[in-house]
Amino acid sequence: MLTLTENASTIVKDITTQPGLEDTTGLRITTEQAAGEPTFEVTAAAAPEPGDQTVDQDGATVYLDQGAAVMLEDKVLDAAVDPEGRVEFALGLQA
Repeated sequence: MLTLTENASTIVKDITTQPGLEDTTGLRITTEQAAGEPTFEVTAAAAPEPGDQTVDQDGATVYLDQGAAVMLEDKVLDAAVDPEGRVEFALGLQA
């Protein structure tokens, strides 16, 4: 199952606990096929969609569609904020 680094957990919590969002809001990762290469889309979602896998770690919630759950099974999600304030996500292999 996908795991999150401490940085990723903190950033996901910051994104999903903004005023006005539901208590169930999480980061949703979905997959798309583009020119044979899978791509991921990351959005805030009020709740999981039917069939989503839920990852709860250190107070952060991530919803994975079925394709993302399979492709990210052995991955670690990391995150950082760049100098302009944009969030950048990166994937690595679990140790």
